[in-house]
Amino acid sequence: MKNVMDILRERGFIKQTVYEDELYEKLGKGSVPFYIGFDPTADSLHVGHFMQLVAMRHMQLAGHRPIVLIGGGTAMIGDPSGRTDMRSMMTKETIAYHVECFKKQMSKFVDFEGEHGAMIVNNADWLLNLNYIDFLREIGVHFSVNKMLTAECFRSRMERGLSFLEFNYMLMQAYDFLVLFRKYGCLLELGGDDQWSNILAGADLIRRKEQKSAFAMTFTLLTTSDGRKMGKTQKGAVWLDETKTSPYEFYQYWRNTADSDVEKCFRLLTFLPMEEIAALCAHRDERINAAKERLAFELTKMVHGEEQALLAQNQARAAFGGTGEMPEKVLPADTANLTAALVRCGLCKSNGEARRLIEQGGVSVDDFRATDPNMPLPSGGFVLHKGKKVHIRVRLES
Repeated sequence: MKNVMDILRERGFIKQTVYEDELYEKLGKGSVPFYIGFDPTADSLHVGHFMQLVAMRHMQLAGHRPIVLIGGGTAMIGDPSGRTDMRSMMTKETIAYHVECFKKQMSKFVDFEGEHGAMIVNNADWLLNLNYIDFLREIGVHFSVNKMLTAECFRSRMERGLSFLEFNYMLMQAYDFLVLFRKYGCLLELGGDDQWSNILAGADLIRRKEQKSAFAMTFTLLTTSDGRKMGKTQKGAVWLDETKTSPYEFYQYWRNTADSDVEKCFRLLTFLPMEEIAALCAHRDERINAAKERLAFELTKMVHGEEQALLAQNQARAAFGGTGEMPEKVLPADTANLTAALVRCGLCKSNGEARRLIEQGGVSVDDFRATDPNMPLPSGGFVLHKGKKVHIRVRLES
């Protein structure tokens, strides 16, 4: 079987590793327990987690056992990585609910059964009852404050202020790795490259405390060609939960991927063979649209199932002049005007936003470009267009 590091490197995942040759040898010889941490700060995973789930699946397919670490303890502190504000602390009850939501979504990517079945653990189990003095004596003694302050996750916060609460985060995450090493033989932590300092601290702590091998590997962040993080829209994050981001919206997000990002998304987010990806992305003219459609379909199928992916595909084709069914919304027949219709369809958050969009020429009713926010609605039904990418069939019923 091909070494999973070769697979991950070929597809563009790997950004940084430590003790790479030794890790490569271990991954090629037998099963290596590994973990990835997920902060339960919402009741759904989002596109920012997508790469971690796919990487976990690659590792599992190669015979390595995933440990999903839910940060129920560290989420009560907050992680300063990549943030300029302090993350709000949550209750234990909220965290427990979020964990249940995560389990359901992760099961679409990771197998929880069998010899190499994934397991879910919560660091609240060992962090919430720590004796602080004992923790400082056992763990804190191995950390240099001077070295910690050179880490990007802390350095970027120094000007705005870094709380002592957050300063503890690196120690907590490193301790997680040590606990998982001792309890489950976990040898490797994976994560996004913005977590490099924290992940490296854990591998280093194990080598200091246990005098045994432990490894760190980070992945390139999922960004657009101009450096922006993927997974954000004007409405906010692109969620894996269909009640937060509908399958159609999810499909459309990927259908609208920039030409220069299509091949990278195929490599990092799908399991299509590299040869097939190269063939799909061989052209940079109008033929790239077929690749975008395939990308959107594959990712929607992974998250929402084939039936929803086919429906979203048909809706999108209908919206752009092909065949299929367009998303439909039923509004009361007494809906006052176009402004009210935009708000009730969820295309605008307020009347003010709707009026501005209409006045700026961003709304069409059927084939008519609307300019009057108080425009009365056609009786029966019509197609409402927001810009070039959002199209909804509206029916008016008493």
